[in-house]
Amino acid sequence: MKKNFGVAALAGMSSLLLALPVMAQDAPKIDTGDTAWVLTSSALVLLMTPGLAFFYGGLVRGKNALNTLMMSFVALGVIGVQWTVYGYSLAFSGGSPFLGGLTWLGLEGVGQAPNTDYSVTIPHLAFMVFQMMFAIITPALISGAIVGRMKFKTYVVFILLWATFVYDPVAHWVWSIWSVTGPDGKSVTMKGFLGAAGALDFAGGTVVHITAGVSALIASIILGPRKGYGTAPMLPHNVPFVMLGAGLLWFGWFGFNAGSALGANGVATQAFITTNIATAAAMCVWLLLEAIFGKPSAVGGATGAVVGLVAITPAAGFVTPLSAIAIGAIAVVISYIAVQLKKKTSIDDSLDVFSCHGLGGITGAILTGVFCTKSVNAAGADGLLYGDPSQVLKQLYAVGVSITIAALGTAVIMIALKFTMGLRPSENEEMEGLDVAEHGEEAYIGLASGYSLIDEGAAQSATFGKQVPGPAQQE
Repeated sequence: MKKNFGVAALAGMSSLLLALPVMAQDAPKIDTGDTAWVLTSSALVLLMTPGLAFFYGGLVRGKNALNTLMMSFVALGVIGVQWTVYGYSLAFSGGSPFLGGLTWLGLEGVGQAPNTDYSVTIPHLAFMVFQMMFAIITPALISGAIVGRMKFKTYVVFILLWATFVYDPVAHWVWSIWSVTGPDGKSVTMKGFLGAAGALDFAGGTVVHITAGVSALIASIILGPRKGYGTAPMLPHNVPFVMLGAGLLWFGWFGFNAGSALGANGVATQAFITTNIATAAAMCVWLLLEAIFGKPSAVGGATGAVVGLVAITPAAGFVTPLSAIAIGAIAVVISYIAVQLKKKTSIDDSLDVFSCHGLGGITGAILTGVFCTKSVNAAGADGLLYGDPSQVLKQLYAVGVSITIAALGTAVIMIALKFTMGLRPSENEEMEGLDVAEHGEEAYIGLASGYSLIDEGAAQSATFGKQVPGPAQQE
């Protein structure tokens, strides 16, 4: 009897020991390489916001340089807090296909263990902070359309409301994933309604660039043009700042796109390569267009690079390098034409945010449906060129929805702020420059008037190499 009992006990212990490796294998396990890459990518994406500040800051007149820099930098604070308190929960927690809940309010339940709906190899906190950096830079992009003519306090409230009512819902629609238990007791994966519809957005073509670009256009229309727009030249005061900003954006975008693979893997490598080659192609095409119609400019090269970065964003982890070249080249032609046409209108999208980010994002999102292939990413889809034209329709659906919510949401917020806080400083303050009027500071002592140190001769146009009157004729 004792012998039989001993044999049974030994067999039971053996079974338990044999089961342990299986149980351990099934449990989520943090991968240090993946975690390191996602955290590094988060830092790279954070660097994009100062890069954007320099890019925009160099394009404006000297009297508005600090104000323009601050419109980007302030998002690091305001949206960083918003995302922590409730923004992340609205965007990525489960609930309905249309909006997340408050399950993760104050990051409650967001810890060091993985959230297996998003990644099994990185801490949930790592995913959260990576997405935070996207949420920060997106409203900052809008500021380029409204430089030099919006009250700073009103702008701060605007980006807070915009992140809450535009960005967070669209991020949920496209990227959110959560699991529920079905009637049969099995786990069922749920997605936001655009993700469930099959729309692809690898790193933010719809969520970031279409929403920001369309919102920039609407905000600039409601705000109205700068004083003297269309009659006085409004030239970039510091082209080296523009080049520095573009370089920082290009560098940081590797984290933006390759980091969206959420791991140090083949898809991240693919996204890294396609990001670089699309950007290179776009810059070359923009400079070629400028050479044909005028002179290739430094600002033009920087602008072309940014358009390429925008256009490849939704496609980076789904397309081949040759497709990336096509996406960058096509997008930059469309954006270049749009900037030319805008000059014939009274719309003062000051730094061409819609032409570059809005149309770049729209073009990239649609072309993702043309060029995507499962041979690059099995989690993606085959696009038009690989036998499935329906993917283009799915992309068009996501584009249309993103445009609609961005336009309506921005219009409502801007109109509400117009009749409560007021949108614009006084005419005298705008003429003086918002560095002094809004912040009591000057970027360059004695240059609050916005005049350049160059006071003779003709100045080259910021974007198209045309000759225009010198800075002495600025307002």
